[in-house]
Amino acid sequence: MTQAFDAAAQQSLLETRAEAALALARRLGADACEVGASVDQGVGVNVREGEVETVELSRDQGIAVTVYVGSRKGSASSTDAAEASIKDVVEKALAIARHTGEDPAAGLAPAELMARELPDLDVHHPWALSTEEAIDIALACEAAGRGMAGIKSSDGAGLSSGEGVRVYANSHGFLGSQRGSRHSLSCLLIAEDEHGMQRDYDYTSARDPRDLLAPEVVGESAARRTLRRLGATRPATGRMPVLFDPSLAAGLVGHLLGAIAGGALYRQSSFLCDRLGETLFPEWFSLQEKPQLRGGMASSPFDNDGVATRDNVFIDQGRLASYLLSAYSARRLGMETTGNAGGARNLRLDAPLERQEALLSRMDRGVLVTELMGQGVNGVTGDYSRGAAGFWVEDGRIQHPVEEFTIAGNLEAMFKGLAGVGDDTDTRGSIHTGSWLIDEMTVAGG
Repeated sequence: MTQAFDAAAQQSLLETRAEAALALARRLGADACEVGASVDQGVGVNVREGEVETVELSRDQGIAVTVYVGSRKGSASSTDAAEASIKDVVEKALAIARHTGEDPAAGLAPAELMARELPDLDVHHPWALSTEEAIDIALACEAAGRGMAGIKSSDGAGLSSGEGVRVYANSHGFLGSQRGSRHSLSCLLIAEDEHGMQRDYDYTSARDPRDLLAPEVVGESAARRTLRRLGATRPATGRMPVLFDPSLAAGLVGHLLGAIAGGALYRQSSFLCDRLGETLFPEWFSLQEKPQLRGGMASSPFDNDGVATRDNVFIDQGRLASYLLSAYSARRLGMETTGNAGGARNLRLDAPLERQEALLSRMDRGVLVTELMGQGVNGVTGDYSRGAAGFWVEDGRIQHPVEEFTIAGNLEAMFKGLAGVGDDTDTRGSIHTGSWLIDEMTVAGG
């Protein structure tokens, strides 16, 4: 699969097509133009109960053109980047622009903010993996999990491996491109006892396939996670501390980012509107992004506007120090872009870390949440209510699994009530964090 993907040739081709689209837009009367183009190729296999279920070889490509005629904007895209299609996309974008209303905030990011240096951030690690090898890895992962005593069956193991190229160019003369790769392996298992069936999973993900956990490690971990859920009951109802597993704590960071994103702010649809400079977290907590971190899962030298990315501090010793802004949202708010068109990249906490055992001891009686269900988060008010599963904690120790309960609170109160962060940092995604101990939430069980 990967041998057939010539990343250098694809990068050169996309750059040529982007420049052709810019030139055509100028000739047809656009005052400004920006072009995004990408191509991705990958293999994905899924196995179940020792048999191959699916094998997918994918190749996706596309080009998107945005033109500006004065303060009018038009956008069009196509999955076909051939010369004739580029002409059609540019013409459609211009036709749309001439019929849209004027928007004073529309336009390219300032030319002086374009990225000038485009370093290699070590995010492209192709995997010369045949389909047969991918199947063998997935089968080995599932077999390791199914081989654990108490596992009844499997809901499958899957491996995906892909690489791609993305290009962004605009009429300031900026042209940036980046190659990247992403690989992952997962396993989902089922266990059963006299109380019923339970399922859980585990996975590993990395830019470089050499950084993936061994398939046997993933399968056995998925089995242990599944087996520990057997015998689950409903917890007591009341106000109590809640400890969020690292993967779920990353979701809380995601809710914060959504609330400080420019789009939510200028639409007045965030509970953190006009809160810049206010204290949201304990003073020992800071949150920053490292967008040019070598090998990072979201690293890039430029954002989706072509603006040079930079280290940003969003929470500084508990205080909201910065919003998350693109060029457009910044203009709508009368501010300057933070280089975050396309989102935040490589979030890292600066906080004292504790072992999970210490956090459990401090919470004394409450719940450790390892799974959340539903979408009960209101970005306007910050109200938070989700279905959950996890473990009951009594006398500072995990006692037994619990399920079919809800946890509820308000994000602002939860942030202020952050009592501790664990050292069990999950590094598989763009947000690196350990467990979060929230001092008090409403738990509704049986």
